[in-house]
Amino acid sequence: MSEQATNGQTSVDEEYEHHGGFPKFTAATPGPNFGPFIEAMRTLQDLAVSIDAPDDVLAEARAQAEALAALLAPYEAKEGEATGGRVIGLPGRGSLLMLPWMIEKFDAEGVRSRGVFRRYHLGGNAAAHGGVLPLLFDDIFGMTVHAAGRPISRTAYLHINYRKVTPLNVPLVIEGRVDRVEGRKAFVSARLTDEAGTLLADSDALMVQLLPGQQ
Repeated sequence: MSEQATNGQTSVDEEYEHHGGFPKFTAATPGPNFGPFIEAMRTLQDLAVSIDAPDDVLAEARAQAEALAALLAPYEAKEGEATGGRVIGLPGRGSLLMLPWMIEKFDAEGVRSRGVFRRYHLGGNAAAHGGVLPLLFDDIFGMTVHAAGRPISRTAYLHINYRKVTPLNVPLVIEGRVDRVEGRKAFVSARLTDEAGTLLADSDALMVQLLPGQQ
């Protein structure tokens, strides 16, 4: 069982191990090539959205991409068994969907993560696409309720204030915390800043604990 902070005190949430209809995930410990493989795939994502290549080069790249897909297809695993998303020590936990950020703090007081938005996340004029910020905030909120000892929850609402343009390739910091708990409801908030502390965006959300069997 995990512990959570409530009004400055630490308490045990008796429902922490209840996962609704979710399977119970465990951390993955892949071999040394998985991390570099994921980074290479991220680089390919960056290039795929930024190149201006002749068609013969694209034909060769397509053939290599299709060959890679054929190589990996026999090893497709179901949710909870695939390596991606379960490697805590990798950026984005080894998931290409998640932003390639690293967790620096993970406890009942809150979660802090640091990273950059890459070329793949470009929205326009050297700024991150506004649509990737909800992904970043939603991910930090999921980790925040987990770190606070709350059972698995779903996002009921998520509100974002875009305070300034969010740049690419600049080190940024996001910090989330649980503000208050009301039964199955956890009200959470987070701030995205640059390393100098300039506020770029902030968010608040409601995370609702799943009932038994809920997805």
